[in-house]
Amino acid sequence: MQRYFVHLKNSAYTPKDAAVLLARARELADDEKAIVRDSRVSKKYIEFDTSIPDGVDISGLVGRLEKISPLASYEHIVERHVEKGEAIKRAIELFNDEKYWGTHEALEAVWKETPSGQERDLLNGVILVAAAFVHDEKDEREICMSILRRARKKLEGATGKYHGIDMDRFVERVQEILNTGIIERFTI
Repeated sequence: MQRYFVHLKNSAYTPKDAAVLLARARELADDEKAIVRDSRVSKKYIEFDTSIPDGVDISGLVGRLEKISPLASYEHIVERHVEKGEAIKRAIELFNDEKYWGTHEALEAVWKETPSGQERDLLNGVILVAAAFVHDEKDEREICMSILRRARKKLEGATGKYHGIDMDRFVERVQEILNTGIIERFTI
């Protein structure tokens, strides 16, 4: 099976629609022998985490999913070895484009290769914030807040710039969400 993230343009849906969109996508994908694992709704995108059989062209599934909304993009998810700086740059782009699961994927290999210590905790904290926002995209508020609390602990002592990320601002935004209980996604 080949895994793809399919991003449709979002102009009307909210995270509260994620379950209904998932059910609709599964109906549409049935004839393609595709699996639609999950749906996530950001302000910009409806994201479907999908798999299709090896040797099958993604265009058939994309065409069916476009009955929900027009295509924005799709990405073939394969494990790639990417240099640390490049992976972090890609993760920042994905985070700022509201592609939080992609952010998680981009940083995971870097995190795994980083020795124990403050940098590893910082990376884990950023990954956890992206994961929290994935749950917010699925209207899972309590899970989101729980993960943000875990992220905040990992981000203890994270200050200054890290590969272009203003960690002081990043930590401040996470703390603000925790203090107010209002989940507001942000850019880095």
